[in-house]
Amino acid sequence: MLSRRSLIATAGAVAAAPALSTAASAQAWKAQYPELVFANVPAENAQGMMDRFGPFMEYLTKAIGTKVTLRVANDYAAVIEGQRAGNVQIAYYGPASFSRALILGVKTSAFAIEVNSDGTKGYYSVFYVRKDSPYKTVEDLKGKALGLVDPNSTSGYNMPLFKLNKLGIPSADKYFSKVVVTGSHENAVLALAQGTVDVCANWWNAEDDSNLTRMLNKHMVRDKAGNELKKDDFRIIVKSDLIINSPLAILDSLPEDLKATIKKAFFNAPKDAPEAFAKLSDGKDKPWEPITNADYDDTVKLVRFVDGLKKA
Repeated sequence: MLSRRSLIATAGAVAAAPALSTAASAQAWKAQYPELVFANVPAENAQGMMDRFGPFMEYLTKAIGTKVTLRVANDYAAVIEGQRAGNVQIAYYGPASFSRALILGVKTSAFAIEVNSDGTKGYYSVFYVRKDSPYKTVEDLKGKALGLVDPNSTSGYNMPLFKLNKLGIPSADKYFSKVVVTGSHENAVLALAQGTVDVCANWWNAEDDSNLTRMLNKHMVRDKAGNELKKDDFRIIVKSDLIINSPLAILDSLPEDLKATIKKAFFNAPKDAPEAFAKLSDGKDKPWEPITNADYDDTVKLVRFVDGLKKA
């Protein structure tokens, strides 16, 4: 039988154990993960990604206590496969690419979501045409060329095909003369600007917050003759229903205290590294808010629906 003194000593040891355990655990995961890889779907070109995320990687490295390296993915699937292989510990997905990861059984969990400047947590897919074109509706574009982004893009592929189906066009391949998968949102805009396609799909948050406005601010958009184009040179002819914003996700296999440290670093970023945080969205986003995988159930359904359209 334990004496009262033994019980007190035991209780004291138990009380001290968490602190010791936490410190030991932190040392263990730092030894196991001398580097963490952060990957983002290709929302823009590689240099743009490095410029936008570079300062934030420096902040994460200091806040987490181990080196965090940005991996610029060539396509959306590379982020999914990187997490499935365990080579990407933290990922910034699009809604559809995250849903695809879940469908494929990737053991990853969403923990934070983008929040727009007005407090909303969604964005839209739009169809752009050149303003000097005769096209005013989707019906005007029958037999013309459509530019999409990537099969795992939400606003650049899955939502456009879903929207077309709602408009009575179940097969884009049959309705348009050709469907060009450009690989990125920027490439889709450039294909439209240079006449490779007659209409393109892209993401849009607000009049002053879209991939197009971001590209225009960088003087990236030129026509085939090399003339720089302006916002007024484009027209939106279709706007989708609201799409849930993009999630940040962490591999489930990481130690719990490492996951907690990563989450704390992200949620503290707006106050601890305001300039690096603001650079991610050109100062347009509010602090991230918590999110779970279940919040993307509707997007999973959307992706599965589009998969069915492609098989039909």
